[in-house]
Amino acid sequence: MPLLKRKPFPVVETPKDLKPRELVYQVRFTKEIFRDYHDYLNRMNLYRQRRWMCKITGKSHLTYEEALVSEKRATEKIKLFPKELMTPVLHIIQFSMLSLKDLICTITAKLQECWTEGVELYGRKDNGVYLCKILKVLEGVDGTQYEVAWLDKDKKSIGSAVVNGEDLIRKKLPFSREVLKSFIRESTYRSVPWVLHDKLARKHGISVDPPEDLRSKVSLKDGQVVSNKKRKNGEDRENIMGAKTEEFGKCKTKKLEKENREGASLKKNAEKEDDEVIEEPIKYPIDDLLVQPGTDDPVFTERPSPSRDFNVPMDCVGDLLMVWDFCSSYGRLLHLWPFSLEDFENAICHKDSNLILIVESHSALLRLLIKDKGEYFSAIQERKRKLKVTLINWTEYLCDFLEMIDIPELRTHITTIKRGHYGLLDPHVKLGIFQELVDQAIATDLFREKLDENIEQRQALGATRREEALEEAKKKREDKEHVKPESDANDVADRHSVESVGSNLHAAANDNHNGQSGDITDRRRNEVVSSQQNHALEIRDSKLVHATLKKVAKKQKMELKVPAENLKDPAKKEAHKLTLQQQKDDRTEAIEKRSKEQRKEYFEREIEKRLIRTNPLGKDRNYNRYWWFRRDGRLFVESSDSKQWGYYSIKEEVFMLPIFKFTCVFSLYFLLFLLEILDQLDALMGSLNRKGVRERALHKQLESCYQRICLELQKRCKDVALKIAMEEAVLRRSTRVRAPPRESPANAFLRYVNKWKED
Repeated sequence: MPLLKRKPFPVVETPKDLKPRELVYQVRFTKEIFRDYHDYLNRMNLYRQRRWMCKITGKSHLTYEEALVSEKRATEKIKLFPKELMTPVLHIIQFSMLSLKDLICTITAKLQECWTEGVELYGRKDNGVYLCKILKVLEGVDGTQYEVAWLDKDKKSIGSAVVNGEDLIRKKLPFSREVLKSFIRESTYRSVPWVLHDKLARKHGISVDPPEDLRSKVSLKDGQVVSNKKRKNGEDRENIMGAKTEEFGKCKTKKLEKENREGASLKKNAEKEDDEVIEEPIKYPIDDLLVQPGTDDPVFTERPSPSRDFNVPMDCVGDLLMVWDFCSSYGRLLHLWPFSLEDFENAICHKDSNLILIVESHSALLRLLIKDKGEYFSAIQERKRKLKVTLINWTEYLCDFLEMIDIPELRTHITTIKRGHYGLLDPHVKLGIFQELVDQAIATDLFREKLDENIEQRQALGATRREEALEEAKKKREDKEHVKPESDANDVADRHSVESVGSNLHAAANDNHNGQSGDITDRRRNEVVSSQQNHALEIRDSKLVHATLKKVAKKQKMELKVPAENLKDPAKKEAHKLTLQQQKDDRTEAIEKRSKEQRKEYFEREIEKRLIRTNPLGKDRNYNRYWWFRRDGRLFVESSDSKQWGYYSIKEEVFMLPIFKFTCVFSLYFLLFLLEILDQLDALMGSLNRKGVRERALHKQLESCYQRICLELQKRCKDVALKIAMEEAVLRRSTRVRAPPRESPANAFLRYVNKWKED
């Protein structure tokens, strides 16, 4: 149980008068039940504060749920602690006065120095080193010897011998320091001195009575070891207070009593404040179910309802997507030409027993199992079958596979498959067989090698992309440092010119102030000042003109057509050259920018090709998962219990409207329905509240994949429209010129051909 202020925190008990259909609020991870929502919200706010500590590992600044997860993981690691080392370690822990760090070092050192029964290590034998296990520790006059059993690769005993300690080589301790620390915390109920739980100590035959050297420091109270330090401090304080009372008399006694009363009241108030729950302002994002409507919230759109018109039963949609995604993602490894999800779904529901798409999918998976030369390969060899799966004998290999895995729900259908009636099986049986084939294929060495290769290539691409980004950032910094001195020099020149103009203006002002007599000399001086001022303004205006020309040339990216006779002035020639150079630089910069974007897109495409696995985009507030597959133009929604599935896309029924029979307006209405699909996606994103943890992450993923999802939706919309148009064209043909029955686009799965099939 997580600790609050290093003390256990009790949970709320379930009300005894709770009615079966009463509406209550329950904390998900503690199962606490509250009738009042305010009490429930206060408790949840306390649980999400980072004030909790993991009891086993000692990690602090955690939320309550994080502390629970930490304790669960630490408990699982403690279960792996070697049983043969448990008793000697507990003997060292009991009543130890060392700190936790020193205690861990002591235990590690002692385990390295001596060995106990049941420990596996290495021993020297016949000028070699072999694995052995200590059977018995023999104490003698000459020293300690050990009776060991020599072990083979399977850890089976192949003999025994008595060896000295010098002939034994210790293996690395089978646990880490963190596991040992968690084991110490879990086994004790107090520290310094460390005291084991009574049941654990008695189980391993360890004394629970404190040793003589600790009896003055600790004592037993209600079967628990407690320290005497507090009691002694209390007695010393009483003696001091008594001496002070006698020394200072009655007057001082009243003052001390008053101070004691004030101190007691302050202490009581402080304890009361500590016990009260401090309500802090909510820091978003928080758990989505705790988010309440706020005044600063945007206007959320209504979440659109997903379509649920699947051909297979609803409980089979998950298996259908899993099998199709595996076959499509690793088609090169399986030598299986990719097919669409609609074709695979129609093939699963079709009653034909020798459908090419189904036969090739089964054959590709079975060939991979044969190539791996594992358990299935051995089963095939026992039946003396040829290692070639064909259209005629594929059901025999499939039945051999079902007999090998020996699953009762699938084994009962072997007779039906052998009779050649595979197509009559229910869709959930077909998908169950596919699921087992995929599970076996994932466990093969060939698939693992392909997976490792993809991981290495993704890492190499990521490293190259990071190196290019670092080089680009370094180049930008160097350019910035190179441009900075030039800008500083220009600023200094401008400052000097402004100062000279200012000094001239100042002198002119003084002359005007002193020249009230209308002297001719003063007038001439004023004319000189005005001419200098006009010259400075002309210089400034020329600089502004040049700067404006540069900005216009850079913005419009076009060359200025200046006649040859106007370029006789050197200043205009220079301005024209600068403009042409600026345009050239702009073109070069645009080309470099475009190449960088293309390079970035290249890396993204190449990393996506090296697929590892398909992960959901995220979850909404109700824990519904959202999936998007690169080879299908739909956004799938899976309920939290995986029993309901839906998708966001255009329905084929809308293309059957009469308006689509007219070619002239087909493209217009196609565009309108495409915008309707994109509106669904925007409405879904607009319904997500980013104050919640899950919906915030989902919104971020949808934003990053928005462009690709829109392109796939557009592509799917075009494919559906084209398919409906072709069907309409087939139906409008003359009855005397009928099209073959398998030329309809709706039956595309019947014309599947595996172009990657091995010879």
